[in-house]
Amino acid sequence: MKLPKIIQGGMGAGVSDWRLARSVSTRGQIGVVSGTALDLILVRRLQVGDPGGHMRRALEAFPDPVIADRILTRYFIANGKDADRPFAGKPMVGNRPSRQLEELIVAANFAEVYLAKEGHDGLVGINYLHKIQAPLLASLYGAMLAGVDLVLVGAGIPIEIPRAIESLTRGEPVESKLQIRKTESGKEHFLSFDPRNVLETPPPSLPRPLFFPIVSSASLAGLLVKKSNGGVNGLIIEGPTAGGHNAPPRGKTELSAEGEPVYGQRDAIDLVAINALGVPFFLAGSYGGPGRLKEALAAGAAGIQVGTLFAFCDESGMRADIKHDLIRRCQDKQPRVFTDPLASPTGFPIKVLSVPDTLSEAGVYDGRQRKCDLGYLREAYELPNGNLGWRCPADEIHLYTKSGGAIEDTVGRKCLCNGLMANIGLPQVRAEGIVELPLVTCGDDLQSIFQVVGSDRKSYTASEVIDYLLTVIE
Repeated sequence: MKLPKIIQGGMGAGVSDWRLARSVSTRGQIGVVSGTALDLILVRRLQVGDPGGHMRRALEAFPDPVIADRILTRYFIANGKDADRPFAGKPMVGNRPSRQLEELIVAANFAEVYLAKEGHDGLVGINYLHKIQAPLLASLYGAMLAGVDLVLVGAGIPIEIPRAIESLTRGEPVESKLQIRKTESGKEHFLSFDPRNVLETPPPSLPRPLFFPIVSSASLAGLLVKKSNGGVNGLIIEGPTAGGHNAPPRGKTELSAEGEPVYGQRDAIDLVAINALGVPFFLAGSYGGPGRLKEALAAGAAGIQVGTLFAFCDESGMRADIKHDLIRRCQDKQPRVFTDPLASPTGFPIKVLSVPDTLSEAGVYDGRQRKCDLGYLREAYELPNGNLGWRCPADEIHLYTKSGGAIEDTVGRKCLCNGLMANIGLPQVRAEGIVELPLVTCGDDLQSIFQVVGSDRKSYTASEVIDYLLTVIE
Protein backbone atom coordinates (compact mmCIF):
# COMPACT_ATOMS: atom_id res chain seq x y z
CA MET A 1 0.00 0.00 0.00
CA LYS A 2 1.30 3.43 -0.94
CA LEU A 3 0.98 5.58 2.17
CA PRO A 4 0.09 9.29 2.13
CA LYS A 5 2.65 11.72 3.50
CA ILE A 6 0.57 13.19 6.34
CA ILE A 7 -0.98 11.48 9.34
CA GLN A 8 -3.32 13.65 11.37
CA GLY A 9 -2.60 13.03 15.04
CA GLY A 10 -5.10 11.16 17.19
CA MET A 11 -5.85 13.65 19.96
CA GLY A 12 -8.14 12.63 22.77
CA ALA A 13 -10.58 12.58 24.12
CA GLY A 14 -12.83 13.47 21.19
CA VAL A 15 -10.66 16.27 19.74
CA SER A 16 -9.69 14.03 16.84
CA ASP A 17 -13.28 13.01 16.26
CA TRP A 18 -14.89 11.43 13.21
CA ARG A 19 -15.51 14.80 11.52
CA LEU A 20 -11.83 15.76 11.62
CA ALA A 21 -10.60 12.33 10.53
CA ARG A 22 -13.11 12.24 7.68
CA SER A 23 -12.07 15.71 6.51
CA VAL A 24 -8.42 14.71 6.38
CA SER A 25 -9.08 11.35 4.73
CA THR A 26 -11.18 12.87 1.96
CA ARG A 27 -8.15 15.02 1.10
CA GLY A 28 -6.07 11.89 0.47
CA GLN A 29 -4.14 11.92 3.77
CA ILE A 30 -4.56 9.67 6.83
CA GLY A 31 -7.32 10.84 9.16
CA VAL A 32 -7.17 9.45 12.68
CA VAL A 33 -9.86 9.29 15.37
CA SER A 34 -8.90 9.21 19.02
CA GLY A 35 -9.90 5.94 20.65
CA THR A 36 -9.80 7.38 24.17
CA ALA A 37 -13.04 7.07 26.18
CA LEU A 38 -15.23 6.57 23.12
CA ASP A 39 -17.80 4.66 25.19
CA LEU A 40 -18.18 7.67 27.48
CA ILE A 41 -18.30 10.10 24.57
CA LEU A 42 -21.02 8.06 22.87
CA VAL A 43 -23.30 7.99 25.90
CA ARG A 44 -22.87 11.71 26.53
CA ARG A 45 -23.53 12.57 22.90
CA LEU A 46 -26.72 10.54 23.14
CA GLN A 47 -27.73 12.28 26.36
CA VAL A 48 -27.45 15.74 24.76
CA GLY A 49 -29.84 14.58 22.06
CA ASP A 50 -27.39 13.35 19.41
CA PRO A 51 -27.39 16.58 17.33
CA GLY A 52 -27.54 15.71 13.64
CA GLY A 53 -28.47 12.09 14.43
CA HIS A 54 -24.96 10.86 13.63
CA MET A 55 -24.59 8.47 16.57
CA ARG A 56 -27.96 6.91 15.85
CA ARG A 57 -27.07 6.56 12.16
CA ALA A 58 -23.83 4.78 13.05
CA LEU A 59 -25.58 2.49 15.53
CA GLU A 60 -28.10 1.55 12.85
CA ALA A 61 -25.15 0.12 10.90
CA PHE A 62 -23.82 -1.88 13.88
CA PRO A 63 -23.84 -5.64 13.14
CA ASP A 64 -26.18 -6.45 16.04
CA PRO A 65 -29.30 -4.21 16.11
CA VAL A 66 -30.34 -5.62 19.50
CA ILE A 67 -27.18 -4.19 21.09
CA ALA A 68 -27.70 -0.86 19.33
CA ASP A 69 -31.28 -0.69 20.59
CA ARG A 70 -30.19 -1.46 24.15
CA ILE A 71 -27.68 1.40 24.08
CA LEU A 72 -30.23 3.85 22.68
CA THR A 73 -32.88 2.81 25.19
CA ARG A 74 -30.46 3.26 28.07
CA TYR A 75 -28.85 6.57 27.10
CA PHE A 76 -30.61 8.49 24.33
CA ILE A 77 -32.60 11.57 25.43
CA ALA A 78 -34.67 13.18 22.70
CA ASN A 79 -33.99 16.96 22.61
CA GLY A 80 -31.21 16.44 25.15
CA LYS A 81 -30.93 16.58 28.93
CA ASP A 82 -31.43 19.83 30.81
CA ALA A 83 -28.17 21.79 30.91
CA ASP A 84 -28.13 21.91 34.71
CA ARG A 85 -28.60 18.17 35.14
CA PRO A 86 -25.64 15.80 35.41
CA PHE A 87 -24.87 13.16 32.83
CA ALA A 88 -25.95 9.66 33.72
CA GLY A 89 -22.99 7.42 34.41
CA LYS A 90 -21.78 4.25 32.77
CA PRO A 91 -19.78 1.32 34.18
CA MET A 92 -16.12 2.14 34.77
CA VAL A 93 -13.54 0.17 32.81
CA GLY A 94 -11.66 -2.55 34.66
CA ASN A 95 -10.29 -6.05 34.33
CA ARG A 96 -13.71 -7.74 34.59
CA PRO A 97 -16.09 -5.72 32.42
CA SER A 98 -19.77 -6.61 32.32
CA ARG A 99 -21.33 -7.65 29.04
CA GLN A 100 -23.12 -4.29 29.02
CA LEU A 101 -19.80 -2.44 29.14
CA GLU A 102 -18.14 -4.64 26.51
CA GLU A 103 -21.09 -4.07 24.16
CA LEU A 104 -20.85 -0.33 24.72
CA ILE A 105 -17.09 -0.21 24.11
CA VAL A 106 -17.32 -2.25 20.91
CA ALA A 107 -20.29 -0.26 19.58
CA ALA A 108 -18.72 3.12 20.41
CA ASN A 109 -15.47 2.34 18.62
CA PHE A 110 -17.42 0.96 15.67
CA ALA A 111 -19.54 4.13 15.48
CA GLU A 112 -16.60 6.56 15.47
CA VAL A 113 -14.72 4.69 12.76
CA TYR A 114 -17.88 4.06 10.73
CA LEU A 115 -18.67 7.79 10.60
CA ALA A 116 -15.05 8.69 9.78
CA LYS A 117 -15.06 6.25 6.83
CA GLU A 118 -18.58 7.04 5.62
CA GLY A 119 -18.91 8.03 1.96
CA HIS A 120 -15.28 7.86 0.79
CA ASP A 121 -12.43 5.39 0.30
CA GLY A 122 -9.66 7.30 2.11
CA LEU A 123 -7.57 5.82 4.91
CA VAL A 124 -8.82 6.13 8.51
CA GLY A 125 -6.85 5.18 11.59
CA ILE A 126 -7.58 5.03 15.30
CA ASN A 127 -5.20 6.03 18.08
CA TYR A 128 -5.10 4.34 21.49
CA LEU A 129 -3.10 4.96 24.66
CA HIS A 130 -1.52 1.73 25.85
CA LYS A 131 -1.68 3.12 29.39
CA ILE A 132 -5.46 2.75 29.13
CA GLN A 133 -5.25 -1.03 28.95
CA ALA A 134 -8.60 -2.18 30.35
CA PRO A 135 -10.84 -1.33 27.34
CA LEU A 136 -8.18 -1.75 24.65
CA LEU A 137 -8.98 -5.21 23.27
CA ALA A 138 -12.73 -4.61 23.02
CA SER A 139 -12.08 -1.16 21.53
CA LEU A 140 -9.80 -2.64 18.92
CA TYR A 141 -12.45 -5.15 17.87
CA GLY A 142 -15.10 -2.44 17.50
CA ALA A 143 -12.83 -0.38 15.27
CA MET A 144 -12.00 -3.45 13.16
CA LEU A 145 -15.71 -4.23 12.72
CA ALA A 146 -16.01 -0.82 11.07
CA GLY A 147 -13.05 -1.50 8.76
CA VAL A 148 -10.40 0.72 10.37
CA ASP A 149 -7.31 0.92 8.16
CA LEU A 150 -4.60 1.69 10.73
CA VAL A 151 -4.19 1.18 14.46
CA LEU A 152 -1.79 3.54 16.24
CA VAL A 153 -0.82 2.87 19.86
CA GLY A 154 1.38 5.03 22.07
CA ALA A 155 2.14 5.71 25.76
CA GLY A 156 3.51 2.28 26.52
CA ILE A 157 4.99 -0.86 24.99
CA PRO A 158 2.18 -2.39 22.88
CA ILE A 159 4.00 -5.60 22.09
CA GLU A 160 0.84 -7.75 22.25
CA ILE A 161 -1.19 -5.72 19.74
CA PRO A 162 -0.05 -7.40 16.48
CA ARG A 163 -1.00 -10.83 17.83
CA ALA A 164 -4.34 -9.50 19.06
CA ILE A 165 -5.10 -7.97 15.66
CA GLU A 166 -4.39 -11.26 13.92
CA SER A 167 -6.67 -13.19 16.29
CA LEU A 168 -9.47 -10.65 16.06
CA THR A 169 -9.49 -10.83 12.26
CA ARG A 170 -10.66 -14.43 12.79
CA GLY A 171 -13.07 -13.62 15.61
CA GLU A 172 -10.96 -15.49 18.16
CA PRO A 173 -10.57 -14.74 21.89
CA VAL A 174 -7.58 -12.57 22.80
CA GLU A 175 -5.71 -11.66 25.95
CA SER A 176 -2.95 -9.33 27.04
CA LYS A 177 -0.83 -9.05 30.15
CA LEU A 178 -2.03 -6.34 32.50
CA GLN A 179 0.69 -4.00 33.68
CA ILE A 180 0.74 -3.69 37.47
CA ARG A 181 3.24 -1.59 39.35
CA LYS A 182 3.83 -4.21 42.06
CA THR A 183 2.44 -7.65 42.91
CA GLU A 184 2.96 -9.36 46.26
CA SER A 185 2.01 -12.79 44.95
CA GLY A 186 4.31 -12.65 41.95
CA LYS A 187 1.57 -13.96 39.68
CA GLU A 188 0.73 -12.40 36.33
CA HIS A 189 -2.65 -10.88 35.59
CA PHE A 190 -4.29 -10.77 32.19
CA LEU A 191 -7.04 -8.93 30.36
CA SER A 192 -9.19 -10.92 27.98
CA PHE A 193 -11.82 -10.33 25.34
CA ASP A 194 -13.95 -12.78 23.37
CA PRO A 195 -15.93 -11.41 20.39
CA ARG A 196 -18.52 -14.14 21.00
CA ASN A 197 -19.42 -12.50 24.32
CA VAL A 198 -20.62 -9.49 22.34
CA LEU A 199 -21.81 -10.84 18.99
CA GLU A 200 -23.58 -14.18 18.86
CA THR A 201 -22.33 -14.71 15.31
CA PRO A 202 -19.11 -12.74 14.80
CA PRO A 203 -18.04 -12.19 11.19
CA PRO A 204 -15.86 -15.13 10.07
CA SER A 205 -13.11 -12.75 9.01
CA LEU A 206 -12.26 -9.07 9.20
CA PRO A 207 -9.74 -7.02 7.20
CA ARG A 208 -6.42 -6.67 8.99
CA PRO A 209 -5.54 -3.04 9.75
CA LEU A 210 -1.96 -1.84 9.64
CA PHE A 211 -0.28 -1.43 13.01
CA PHE A 212 1.84 1.65 13.75
CA PRO A 213 3.21 1.90 17.31
CA ILE A 214 4.16 5.38 18.53
CA VAL A 215 7.67 5.37 20.00
CA SER A 216 10.30 7.84 21.13
CA SER A 217 13.48 5.77 20.84
CA ALA A 218 15.20 3.53 18.32
CA SER A 219 15.62 0.82 20.97
CA LEU A 220 11.87 0.54 21.58
CA ALA A 221 11.17 0.69 17.86
CA GLY A 222 13.63 -2.15 17.29
CA LEU A 223 12.13 -4.24 20.08
CA LEU A 224 8.62 -3.92 18.68
CA VAL A 225 9.64 -4.62 15.10
CA LYS A 226 11.71 -7.67 16.01
CA LYS A 227 9.22 -9.19 18.45
CA SER A 228 6.14 -8.70 16.28
CA ASN A 229 7.03 -11.23 13.55
CA GLY A 230 6.07 -8.81 10.81
CA GLY A 231 3.13 -7.31 12.70
CA VAL A 232 4.57 -3.78 12.79
CA ASN A 233 3.76 -2.13 9.46
CA GLY A 234 5.08 1.32 10.28
CA LEU A 235 6.26 3.57 13.09
CA ILE A 236 5.42 6.99 14.46
CA ILE A 237 8.64 8.49 15.84
CA GLU A 238 7.61 11.12 18.36
CA GLY A 239 9.91 13.76 19.79
CA PRO A 240 9.46 15.54 23.14
CA THR A 241 7.84 18.64 21.59
CA ALA A 242 4.83 16.60 20.44
CA GLY A 243 1.50 17.30 22.10
CA GLY A 244 -0.31 15.30 24.76
CA HIS A 245 1.66 12.68 26.68
CA ASN A 246 5.43 12.55 26.18
CA ALA A 247 7.89 9.84 27.07
CA PRO A 248 9.88 10.90 30.15
CA PRO A 249 13.54 11.84 29.65
CA ARG A 250 15.92 8.90 29.65
CA GLY A 251 17.83 8.48 32.87
CA LYS A 252 17.16 10.55 35.97
CA THR A 253 14.60 13.28 35.33
CA GLU A 254 15.86 16.81 35.89
CA LEU A 255 13.59 19.85 35.89
CA SER A 256 14.20 23.28 34.42
CA ALA A 257 13.81 26.47 36.43
CA GLU A 258 10.18 26.54 35.20
CA GLY A 259 9.59 23.00 36.46
CA GLU A 260 9.58 21.20 33.10
CA PRO A 261 11.46 17.96 32.35
CA VAL A 262 14.79 18.58 30.66
CA TYR A 263 15.44 16.52 27.53
CA GLY A 264 19.02 16.06 26.43
CA GLN A 265 21.25 14.25 24.00
CA ARG A 266 20.21 10.83 25.33
CA ASP A 267 16.67 11.61 24.17
CA ALA A 268 17.71 12.34 20.58
CA ILE A 269 16.26 9.75 18.20
CA ASP A 270 18.73 7.74 16.13
CA LEU A 271 17.17 7.99 12.68
CA VAL A 272 19.95 5.90 11.14
CA ALA A 273 18.90 3.01 13.38
CA ILE A 274 15.23 3.68 12.61
CA ASN A 275 15.93 3.57 8.87
CA ALA A 276 17.76 0.27 9.30
CA LEU A 277 14.62 -1.41 10.65
CA GLY A 278 13.19 -1.43 7.13
CA VAL A 279 9.64 -0.28 7.92
CA PRO A 280 8.03 3.06 6.93
CA PHE A 281 8.18 5.70 9.63
CA PHE A 282 6.61 9.09 10.21
CA LEU A 283 8.19 11.87 12.28
CA ALA A 284 6.12 13.73 14.89
CA GLY A 285 6.75 16.67 17.19
CA SER A 286 6.88 20.22 15.78
CA TYR A 287 6.68 19.03 12.17
CA GLY A 288 3.73 21.33 11.43
CA GLY A 289 5.49 23.85 9.21
CA PRO A 290 6.40 24.39 5.55
CA GLY A 291 9.60 22.60 4.73
CA ARG A 292 9.38 20.21 7.69
CA LEU A 293 7.80 17.54 5.51
CA LYS A 294 10.64 17.95 3.04
CA GLU A 295 13.14 17.56 5.89
CA ALA A 296 11.42 14.41 7.09
CA LEU A 297 11.44 12.86 3.62
CA ALA A 298 15.12 13.70 3.25
CA ALA A 299 15.79 11.87 6.55
CA GLY A 300 14.22 8.73 5.13
CA ALA A 301 10.75 9.13 6.63
CA ALA A 302 7.59 8.27 4.73
CA GLY A 303 6.01 11.45 6.04
CA ILE A 304 4.98 13.33 9.16
CA GLN A 305 2.33 13.15 11.86
CA VAL A 306 0.83 16.50 12.86
CA GLY A 307 -1.54 17.09 15.74
CA THR A 308 -1.63 20.60 17.15
CA LEU A 309 -2.42 22.35 13.86
CA PHE A 310 -5.41 20.07 13.38
CA ALA A 311 -6.53 20.33 17.02
CA PHE A 312 -7.65 23.94 16.60
CA CYS A 313 -9.14 23.79 13.10
CA ASP A 314 -12.86 24.09 12.40
CA GLU A 315 -13.47 20.34 12.11
CA SER A 316 -11.88 19.26 15.39
CA GLY A 317 -14.03 18.33 18.37
CA MET A 318 -12.49 21.00 20.62
CA ARG A 319 -14.93 23.60 21.95
CA ALA A 320 -15.19 26.51 19.51
CA ASP A 321 -14.55 29.18 22.15
CA ILE A 322 -11.31 27.48 23.21
CA LYS A 323 -10.16 27.28 19.58
CA HIS A 324 -10.96 30.93 18.90
CA ASP A 325 -9.22 32.07 22.09
CA LEU A 326 -6.08 30.11 21.20
CA ILE A 327 -6.01 31.53 17.67
CA ARG A 328 -6.28 35.07 19.07
CA ARG A 329 -3.45 34.32 21.49
CA CYS A 330 -1.28 32.99 18.67
CA GLN A 331 -1.93 36.20 16.75
CA ASP A 332 -0.83 38.16 19.83
CA LYS A 333 2.09 35.74 20.44
CA GLN A 334 0.81 34.97 23.95
CA PRO A 335 0.27 31.19 24.22
CA ARG A 336 2.13 29.30 26.90
CA VAL A 337 2.60 25.54 26.80
CA PHE A 338 3.92 23.84 29.91
CA THR A 339 5.28 20.29 29.95
CA ASP A 340 3.85 19.22 33.28
CA PRO A 341 5.77 16.29 34.79
CA LEU A 342 3.08 15.58 37.41
CA ALA A 343 -0.39 16.36 36.04
CA SER A 344 -1.14 13.05 34.34
CA PRO A 345 -2.12 10.09 36.54
CA THR A 346 -0.20 7.92 34.06
CA GLY A 347 3.11 9.27 35.34
CA PHE A 348 4.03 10.46 31.83
CA PRO A 349 4.78 14.17 31.30
CA ILE A 350 1.95 15.95 29.49
CA LYS A 351 1.84 19.26 27.66
CA VAL A 352 -0.77 21.63 29.05
CA LEU A 353 -1.89 24.90 27.45
CA SER A 354 -2.36 27.79 29.86
CA VAL A 355 -5.85 29.11 29.12
CA PRO A 356 -8.00 31.38 31.35
CA ASP A 357 -11.00 29.76 33.06
CA THR A 358 -9.61 26.25 32.65
CA LEU A 359 -7.91 23.80 34.99
CA SER A 360 -4.59 24.60 33.35
CA GLU A 361 -4.68 28.22 34.57
CA ALA A 362 -2.42 28.70 37.57
CA GLY A 363 -4.26 28.05 40.81
CA VAL A 364 -7.63 27.14 39.30
CA TYR A 365 -7.21 23.40 39.75
CA ASP A 366 -6.63 23.88 43.48
CA GLY A 367 -10.32 24.72 43.87
CA ARG A 368 -11.56 21.48 42.30
CA GLN A 369 -12.71 18.73 44.64
CA ARG A 370 -10.61 15.66 43.94
CA LYS A 371 -12.83 12.95 42.50
CA CYS A 372 -12.24 9.98 40.17
CA ASP A 373 -15.54 8.88 38.71
CA LEU A 374 -14.56 8.10 35.10
CA GLY A 375 -11.53 5.94 35.80
CA TYR A 376 -9.76 5.57 32.45
CA LEU A 377 -6.36 6.42 33.91
CA ARG A 378 -6.67 4.34 37.07
CA GLU A 379 -3.89 1.89 37.86
CA ALA A 380 -4.42 -1.74 38.81
CA TYR A 381 -2.98 -3.05 42.05
CA GLU A 382 -3.03 -6.41 43.76
CA LEU A 383 -5.18 -6.99 46.85
CA PRO A 384 -3.98 -9.22 49.72
CA ASN A 385 -6.19 -12.05 48.41
CA GLY A 386 -4.50 -11.90 45.00
CA ASN A 387 -7.41 -10.19 43.24
CA LEU A 388 -7.11 -6.76 41.63
CA GLY A 389 -8.24 -3.34 42.76
CA TRP A 390 -8.10 -0.03 40.91
CA ARG A 391 -7.00 3.38 42.14
CA CYS A 392 -6.12 6.81 40.75
CA PRO A 393 -3.57 9.26 42.20
CA ALA A 394 -5.86 12.13 41.11
CA ASP A 395 -8.66 10.79 43.33
CA GLU A 396 -9.27 11.83 46.93
CA ILE A 397 -5.95 11.42 48.68
CA HIS A 398 -7.27 9.33 51.57
CA LEU A 399 -8.86 6.87 49.14
CA TYR A 400 -5.63 6.49 47.19
CA THR A 401 -3.45 5.98 50.25
CA LYS A 402 -6.02 3.65 51.86
CA SER A 403 -5.57 1.36 48.87
CA GLY A 404 -1.81 1.30 49.40
CA GLY A 405 -0.84 4.14 47.08
CA ALA A 406 2.04 6.40 48.11
CA ILE A 407 0.98 9.89 49.13
CA GLU A 408 3.84 11.42 47.15
CA ASP A 409 2.26 10.04 43.96
CA THR A 410 -0.78 12.28 44.51
CA VAL A 411 1.19 15.53 44.42
CA GLY A 412 0.27 17.64 41.40
CA ARG A 413 -1.98 15.00 39.83
CA LYS A 414 -4.98 16.30 37.88
CA CYS A 415 -8.17 14.65 36.66
CA LEU A 416 -7.49 14.46 32.94
CA CYS A 417 -10.60 12.38 32.27
CA ASN A 418 -13.07 15.05 33.39
CA GLY A 419 -10.97 17.90 32.02
CA LEU A 420 -10.71 16.35 28.56
CA MET A 421 -14.46 15.75 28.41
CA ALA A 422 -15.00 19.43 29.19
CA ASN A 423 -12.64 20.33 26.29
CA ILE A 424 -15.18 18.93 23.84
CA GLY A 425 -18.28 20.46 25.41
CA LEU A 426 -19.42 17.40 27.39
CA PRO A 427 -18.53 18.38 30.99
CA GLN A 428 -20.08 16.78 34.04
CA VAL A 429 -22.36 18.95 36.19
CA ARG A 430 -21.63 18.61 39.91
CA ALA A 431 -23.56 19.52 43.04
CA GLU A 432 -24.79 23.12 43.25
CA GLY A 433 -24.43 23.50 39.49
CA ILE A 434 -20.63 23.36 39.44
CA VAL A 435 -19.47 22.41 35.93
CA GLU A 436 -16.17 20.62 35.29
CA LEU A 437 -13.63 22.88 33.61
CA PRO A 438 -11.47 22.07 30.56
CA LEU A 439 -7.83 21.04 30.77
CA VAL A 440 -6.35 21.78 27.34
CA THR A 441 -3.35 19.90 26.00
CA CYS A 442 -1.38 20.56 22.80
CA GLY A 443 2.14 20.55 21.36
CA ASP A 444 4.84 23.20 21.49
CA ASP A 445 4.52 24.31 17.88
CA LEU A 446 1.71 26.87 18.13
CA GLN A 447 3.22 29.52 15.88
CA SER A 448 2.34 27.41 12.83
CA ILE A 449 -1.28 28.26 13.61
CA PHE A 450 -0.46 31.91 13.02
CA GLN A 451 1.17 30.98 9.71
CA VAL A 452 -2.06 29.31 8.58
CA VAL A 453 -4.64 31.74 9.91
CA GLY A 454 -2.81 35.04 9.52
CA SER A 455 -3.36 38.13 11.64
CA ASP A 456 -7.04 38.85 11.07
CA ARG A 457 -8.98 35.57 10.84
CA LYS A 458 -10.70 33.66 13.63
CA SER A 459 -10.68 30.16 12.18
CA TYR A 460 -9.21 27.82 9.59
CA THR A 461 -10.01 24.42 8.09
CA ALA A 462 -8.33 21.03 8.04
CA SER A 463 -7.98 21.38 4.28
CA GLU A 464 -5.99 24.60 4.76
CA VAL A 465 -3.68 22.76 7.16
CA ILE A 466 -3.01 20.08 4.55
CA ASP A 467 -2.28 22.67 1.85
CA TYR A 468 0.08 24.44 4.26
CA LEU A 469 1.93 21.24 5.17
CA LEU A 470 2.32 20.15 1.56
CA THR A 471 4.04 23.38 0.48
CA VAL A 472 7.72 23.25 -0.34
CA ILE A 473 8.18 19.49 -0.65
CA GLU A 474 9.70 19.38 -4.14
